[in-house]
Amino acid sequence: MITGNIYQLHLVPYLPAELREAIEYVKKNITAETPLGKHDIHGNDAFVLISNDSTAPQADRRAEFHARYLDIQIVLNGTEGMTFSNLPAGYIDTDWLEDKDIAFLAAGEQEKTMIMQAGDFVVFYPGEVHKPLCAVGESANVRKAVVKMDVNTLSV
Repeated sequence: MITGNIYQLHLVPYLPAELREAIEYVKKNITAETPLGKHDIHGNDAFVLISNDSTAPQADRRAEFHARYLDIQIVLNGTEGMTFSNLPAGYIDTDWLEDKDIAFLAAGEQEKTMIMQAGDFVVFYPGEVHKPLCAVGESANVRKAVVKMDVNTLSV
């Protein structure tokens, strides 16, 4: 996991170049008018999903992880609690890794939560358990970009 702010990338000099380029792509090409949905960066090797979602209480959210794609989750507008675990996934209740590259579980072990605001990003590599869209106080709307990058095509 790597975290930072898209406007302060100098504070994460160890960020791999391909991830930095993907963040720069979002900064240059994604605006408030960008339609929701999938936008190609490099075909299925790298793309960005734009969404407007509502946060929910942490207990109502499910944890997830991926096997093939890493996530760069970027908050464009709003505030979101992002829960994560430093431990491997426990009991998986929905395994769609083969078809959709996502598996769900009720919660990660020893979950920790960070509060993300506009401009903040977090990178989750395959296998890293995370629970996005957790409410910080009351439920609220969040506009975000999630860059998906196939780790098999990265030079890192």
